[in-house]
Amino acid sequence: MSSNNPLADRFIFDDPKYLKLAEDNAERYQNGDPFPSIYFDNFLPDDVAEAVWQEFPKPDQADWNDLRRPDETKMLCADEREFGPATRQLMYQLNSNGFLAFLERLTGIKNLIPDPSMSGGGLHQTLPGGLLKLHADFNLHNELKLDRRVNILIYMNKDWQDEWGGHLELWDKDCKRMGNKIAPKFNRLGMFSTTSESFHGHPDPLTCPPGNSRKSIALYYYTNGRQKTSEADAHTTIFKARPGEQLSGLQLHKIQDWVPPVIWRGIRDWRAKAQFKGQAKR
Repeated sequence: MSSNNPLADRFIFDDPKYLKLAEDNAERYQNGDPFPSIYFDNFLPDDVAEAVWQEFPKPDQADWNDLRRPDETKMLCADEREFGPATRQLMYQLNSNGFLAFLERLTGIKNLIPDPSMSGGGLHQTLPGGLLKLHADFNLHNELKLDRRVNILIYMNKDWQDEWGGHLELWDKDCKRMGNKIAPKFNRLGMFSTTSESFHGHPDPLTCPPGNSRKSIALYYYTNGRQKTSEADAHTTIFKARPGEQLSGLQLHKIQDWVPPVIWRGIRDWRAKAQFKGQAKR
């Protein structure tokens, strides 16, 4: 392993400060507005955060999955072979028993299960003009059939300016009121409990200068079963509009409760490709 990897011979979640952080903030997490949520600054050791930031691939430096849909525009990479050594080792540690103990103590959710395949997660990057409209995430892992319970995001944005936008907004179940709002600042961990009513996003286009982007590490955690849910209740991403907002894909989203997830994904991707193909011809 590379000698400049600060995680080569070190397991950061052995540090008892993380369990203490969880114990001290469990009540604050549970009382998050409008649903259980929290953020912590300077979450990773400084040298680890710096190494991961240095390795974070630019848009032309990895095999990114470039999503260009009416209601979400971002780049994703979940292929760990594309990660630098510090990033790859950090991902392993974020899926470890030590980190799971931190999450369980903080959230009160027992028997959390990581997803080493990083389905929907991994490295995320959004370029200027990109956005992610308010949505509730898919609730059942497509392959593992596990219930999604917790999202974490570790932001990798140095010197991020508030006026650039990109804040993670948490909204109530009717998308009528915004609760907490988390700026995507460097080495900040943001996290929240996921349900079919935990609507969130950064719904306005980024205004960061060219050459900048909104970067994050995203990982999701599951349980085997959840009260009052089953595979029959599975859904893909549910988008909702804010007050006074018109989503270009809203009518299409209304049909997703009536079709199987695999068919819905095909319809959504086909529509997005058709829209952007039409724009390219103008």
